[in-house]
Amino acid sequence: MSIARPVVRTGGLVAENKEAMNPSLSQTARKEGAPSFWSLTWSTLAKDIRLEWRSKDALNAMIFFSLLVVVIFSFSFDPNAEESRAIAGGLIWVAFLFASIVALNQTWARELRNQVLDAYRVSPAPPTSLFLAKALGNFILVTVLEAVMAPLFIAFYNLRALGPAWQLIPVAVLATWALVVNGTFFAAMSLRTRSREIMLPLLLFPISIPAVQSMVEATRIILMGDGSARFDIVLLLTYDVVFTTASLGLFETVLHAE
Repeated sequence: MSIARPVVRTGGLVAENKEAMNPSLSQTARKEGAPSFWSLTWSTLAKDIRLEWRSKDALNAMIFFSLLVVVIFSFSFDPNAEESRAIAGGLIWVAFLFASIVALNQTWARELRNQVLDAYRVSPAPPTSLFLAKALGNFILVTVLEAVMAPLFIAFYNLRALGPAWQLIPVAVLATWALVVNGTFFAAMSLRTRSREIMLPLLLFPISIPAVQSMVEATRIILMGDGSARFDIVLLLTYDVVFTTASLGLFETVLHAE
């Protein structure tokens, strides 16, 4: 009579022992299955755009707020006066700054639902791709806002650039990125606070003063024709480079902070 011998499978144990002896093997396996940096950035950006396109909560609130600023200040000042052209740069960028707070506050709030942000934290994906996707999403939203509101500002305040009008394009791009890159970073910092809607402006506005001064002055120079705005454009570019590098370098610490 033959006695059946138990079959012991040691393949899984051997694999586990190999991973325990050499942790780099498991890390390599995870990296091989992880998506690339740009594919993860694009997928996160596309997801945020789809959610905003379906709800339009942030975009509608931003447009409504900016429209109120345009109408109220148009009644407060004479749109045909020379002073309107001098202060138009400040009105435009202050309106965009306050309106962008609406989108920035909702940037990370959506990720708290169903512990999505916790899933990002334990995933092998690089945190910088998540931050870049959020910043690009906010940049697109604010750019759409500027494209919608710029003709209204021109019509209400009878604006006409006496300087090189093409310089308004780099000023708008650099100024918008300066607003959203810091806003996205500080929105992540204030995410787990009780009053994040109040904490974000308190953190963002002081650090944005140099950028706001440069974008307002550059816009005023172009509209008034008082020389060249290259110095302020260079300041905006330097500001963007410094704070984008700092935000990308510090975001991993902010993401994993309790």
